[in-house]
Amino acid sequence: MKVLKWLAMVVVVLAAVLLLGGLLVSPKFTVTRSVVVNAPADKVYALVADPRGWKQWAVWNQRDPAMQIEYSGPDSGAGAKWTWRSKSEGDGSMTFTQAVPGTRVAYDLYFPDFGTTSTGDLRFAADGAATRVTWSINGDMGRNPLFHWMALGADRMIGKDFEAGLAGLKAVAEKP
Repeated sequence: MKVLKWLAMVVVVLAAVLLLGGLLVSPKFTVTRSVVVNAPADKVYALVADPRGWKQWAVWNQRDPAMQIEYSGPDSGAGAKWTWRSKSEGDGSMTFTQAVPGTRVAYDLYFPDFGTTSTGDLRFAADGAATRVTWSINGDMGRNPLFHWMALGADRMIGKDFEAGLAGLKAVAEKP
């Protein structure tokens, strides 16, 4: 009986630490990664500004080829939207909010499972004959203190996907 009381106390203390500690952790996060692509900015921009182009280079689409995707709005640029359902990658939607040819594509990202919205962008800057692509996201994990702990690991979790995606974008854009 003492063991059960002790075990129950440990569980209560751990739950309190997770919940109360989560209240002290910021729910906000930022992740940024860059790559130099040996292609002109307009070519790289075209692969990003059209949501259908993401299937060629984004790591999430490659991890789940069976991902169900629906497109709406214009084919590319501001207002273009894609929504997906995936057993392994989760469900979500991305809406392009701003598109400046050869310069920037900004987006809102929504994950209904978490009830969170993030904003991000991909920027394109001339780097000699190449293009430096910088991918950033700013997010807020919301009010749930348990999700705040996820914000602490966002750079590690999302960063590796951004690196893989940028490597894919580079490979596709550099093809003749």
